[in-house]
Amino acid sequence: MASKYDGLARIIIQNVGGKDNITSITHCITRLRFKLKDESKANTEILKDTDGIVTVIQSGGQYMVVIGNHVPQVFDAVISVGHLENKSALAAGESDDGPKEKQNPFNAFISIVTSVFTPFLGVLSACGILKGVLALLSAVGVLAGDSSTYNLLYSLGDAAFYFLPPILGVTAAKKFKLPELEGLVLGLALVYPYLTDGAHEISHLFGIPVTMPPSGNYTSSVIPIIAAVAFAGWFENKVVKKIVPDTIKLFAVPFLTVTITYCLTLFIIGPVASGIANVLGLFFNTLNEISPIIMGAIVGFFWQILFIFGLHWSLVPISLSNMATTGQDVILVAMLGTTFAQTGACIGIYLKTRDKKLKGLAPAAIVSGMAGVTEPAIYGLTLPKKAPFFRTCVISGIAGAALCTLGVKAYQSAGMGIFSYPAYVNAQTKDTSGMIIAIVISLLCLVAGCILELLFYKNESKDSSKSLEASATTNGEVLVAPVKGEVKPLTEIADKVFSSEAMGKGVAIVPEEGKVYAPADGTISAFFNTGHAIGLTTANGAQVIIHVGMDTVQLEGKGFEPKVKQGDVVKKGDLLLEFDIDFIKEAGYSVETPVVITNSDAYADIIPTDAKTVVNGNDLITLL
Repeated sequence: MASKYDGLARIIIQNVGGKDNITSITHCITRLRFKLKDESKANTEILKDTDGIVTVIQSGGQYMVVIGNHVPQVFDAVISVGHLENKSALAAGESDDGPKEKQNPFNAFISIVTSVFTPFLGVLSACGILKGVLALLSAVGVLAGDSSTYNLLYSLGDAAFYFLPPILGVTAAKKFKLPELEGLVLGLALVYPYLTDGAHEISHLFGIPVTMPPSGNYTSSVIPIIAAVAFAGWFENKVVKKIVPDTIKLFAVPFLTVTITYCLTLFIIGPVASGIANVLGLFFNTLNEISPIIMGAIVGFFWQILFIFGLHWSLVPISLSNMATTGQDVILVAMLGTTFAQTGACIGIYLKTRDKKLKGLAPAAIVSGMAGVTEPAIYGLTLPKKAPFFRTCVISGIAGAALCTLGVKAYQSAGMGIFSYPAYVNAQTKDTSGMIIAIVISLLCLVAGCILELLFYKNESKDSSKSLEASATTNGEVLVAPVKGEVKPLTEIADKVFSSEAMGKGVAIVPEEGKVYAPADGTISAFFNTGHAIGLTTANGAQVIIHVGMDTVQLEGKGFEPKVKQGDVVKKGDLLLEFDIDFIKEAGYSVETPVVITNSDAYADIIPTDAKTVVNGNDLITLL
């Protein structure tokens, strides 16, 4: 399911340089630990200023984004929205063959469509732009629609759409672990001339009725080939490979997989998948007929929200199906304003902000936004500030309502931003009015986005007084020493996250004994699987982290022996952990152990003991 941390996760991915810049990712009890290909690509100051991020540390070849107590949930969200499962497995030293988290059907569908479309979106957009330009040139009389030049170039532009099944067959095969050429053959079979030229009877196969989709064939279709390859991947890996002898697998496996899948696609998979796509398309088209204002407003307002959760992909196949069956679409028309509203907001922020980092980021976001790439604008500027993002949603909703009310249609899939304009030209009637309306409304969105930020954007001073979650009471309490050893001020330890008190106030102990005891009654809120760090929420609401050693997460649990687990209720003085001091030192790590109150801002003051040494049970920190 979508997580409330998905938006934060996308901001993090965007500002560490994008997922292609991530070599590996793991986490400890307080921070996400990235290994980046190029740390200079990361927008460190943007991350530091983002709500939900405490600070950023670059040390020891790792790029660490400090989150606090919610780091496991944020980590899961980063992995999910960025599709970084393999990079997470590499970081943990695990294989990619382990059990996968179960997804509900809708989230699984979104994941599949995203994986299948992403590899060739650039080419698909380029072909759409070419078709749109040709339609525009024909409409204004520059190029005759029946000329050789027009038709030769149109063949190039239309090829990616006409032959969608074989293209998607290849990309889907990667997703479903099917040999790519088998996916290609399945797609080619669905657009073979015998099935598309209309000159042959296609009614029965082995005497069993064959039902073609409403469009008459599978050219330009999306869901049928994805469903077919999904079945083929399962069938080959779970059934065929297990029953075919090794001596004939080279040809017998693809023969059985492709033949049986093709037949089932004609009988069942194709008609059912086509029917689902047509029902969804009918829903949106009917909604547009009933009330274009409502249709446009809903899609326009929610498109960006769907985008940050990756759910916008659910509408793309419906849009392509509409164009294949009816020759036009309104779904992607309704989201036209989002690109320009975002770009306008970036211009307004650039003019209004006093933040040098934002000023430096804004020009690139503006240029890419005009071209239809809004990730830098959303994740670098508007979403981290929240209010600008939702203002652009309102603008987009109004624009969507206006576009649909005025009857603008898309006649081919094109690029985004300014490159989407040719899509609104009707090549058959040579009508350019839709494009003119789209240009006017997009420019109004650009201006509105800018003006709203000039009026309402606030330059906020950095405020470190807000903790991520101040849930403690103000009654105060006294925490006892969890470890025997020498007491040091937290500001004197080497780790910048703790010494800067970014995680909260507290003290550090240099342990003389490898045992950690509960400093108060409470619940184990976090216990990292490597055993090096413990989170405890006391009965009075204090949130305590006990972190044994510096960077000891790298030991991967060696030298640590947990005595409790996350969720356990403990009493003051209960043994929580045993650790091998000598082993940790010999491995080259400091054993300095911070004891930190992560919700320090919930208290009037936090007073550490004056004692130079403590034993288990001595008063260590007083919370007022």
